[in-house]
Amino acid sequence: MTITQPDLSVFETLESEVRSYCRGWPTVFDRAHGSRMYDEDGHEYLDFFAGAGSLNYGHNNPVLKRALIDYLERDGVTHGLDMSTTAKRAFLESFQNWILRPRDLPYKVMFPGPTGTNAVESALKLARKVKGREAIVSFTNAFHGMSLGSLAVTGNAFKRAGAGVPLVHGTPMPFDNYFDGQVPDFLWFERILEDQGSGLNKPAAVIVETVQGEGGINVARPEWLRALADLCERQDMLLIVDDIQMGCGRTGAFFSFEEAGITPDIVTVSKSISGYGLPMALTLFKPELDVWEPGEHNGTFRGNNPAFVTATATLEAYWADGAAMEKQTRKRGEQVEQALAAIAEENADEVKEYRGRGLVWGMEFHDKSRAERVARRAFELGLLIETSGPESEVVKLLPALTITPDELDEGLTTLARSVRETA
Repeated sequence: MTITQPDLSVFETLESEVRSYCRGWPTVFDRAHGSRMYDEDGHEYLDFFAGAGSLNYGHNNPVLKRALIDYLERDGVTHGLDMSTTAKRAFLESFQNWILRPRDLPYKVMFPGPTGTNAVESALKLARKVKGREAIVSFTNAFHGMSLGSLAVTGNAFKRAGAGVPLVHGTPMPFDNYFDGQVPDFLWFERILEDQGSGLNKPAAVIVETVQGEGGINVARPEWLRALADLCERQDMLLIVDDIQMGCGRTGAFFSFEEAGITPDIVTVSKSISGYGLPMALTLFKPELDVWEPGEHNGTFRGNNPAFVTATATLEAYWADGAAMEKQTRKRGEQVEQALAAIAEENADEVKEYRGRGLVWGMEFHDKSRAERVARRAFELGLLIETSGPESEVVKLLPALTITPDELDEGLTTLARSVRETA
């Protein structure tokens, strides 16, 4: 692909140095539809990024767009704090009927604010309030957000350093297979919980991702998650599952923990819950944990009514019969797995491992700098992919769940070429 030099001057002179994704994709995007994005010069890109998982149903999904336009054209409420609105009622009823009841999940629904880290902050605050304890246990290579409470349970050293203050009351434990199977699960965790001389204050809760997205696509086994749930119950700790990136069907089922057969005490949801990329987040928790006082946790944008509209349309279109969506995602995931297996075989000396579930996959290289070179070459060839892991050593694939088999094959072929041409 021949790309003319875009005019990036205003971004480079006026926008903060904190900008990130635009550095890896140095063009100016103008429009998008489905799994395709187009820059202002008309160049086309196949999107294996999906808004970091906030566009599970593709860009400008026509069903969701129509619902949003109709709502706006009739002057539906756009901003309403946490007032009761018809849009919120429709979402709550749909979420209860198509998501919670079919899974026998008893959760209360909280709207904590517009982003994932708001959901995590409220979950941590609630757990501490319920248990009357400060300590939270997280896991190695976890990522839970960029605000201070979320950073305290995040593993990445670079992101933690940005806090500028001590990050306290969070203790990391080894994630599944952290010791390559050489140490029994939770040996260290259980020992220090039971040892009065360990120095660990009794935790209020444990927070975990079933698949660590930013941490490098580290997949927890169902049996490990079940053992963790059992440990939390025995030790009087709440179990929080952060399903912000892996929920909303990303791994197949609507919630990523369904495969393990567990019912977390608290669940955080964001990214693709609105379906359309609009800011929205949920904190779900068992009814007996609903000890909030009115207004004890609030935020100006916790009632994003346009997001409720697209979220309701998403649930109706894709989750009223969730079995079809889940089956399709798993089938697409098998297609990705087969392609990655072929790439790994072709580049056996360079590829360390590939891993994933549903439609989230990662490929790790022995040369830790290789992943960024692959992503850069993929961009030149018209494919948008990002990297993850503590040293950006993993190529991360996060296509829309609505991607077609042909589009998926096209992107995977481009990925294979990118690996080949960065040897």
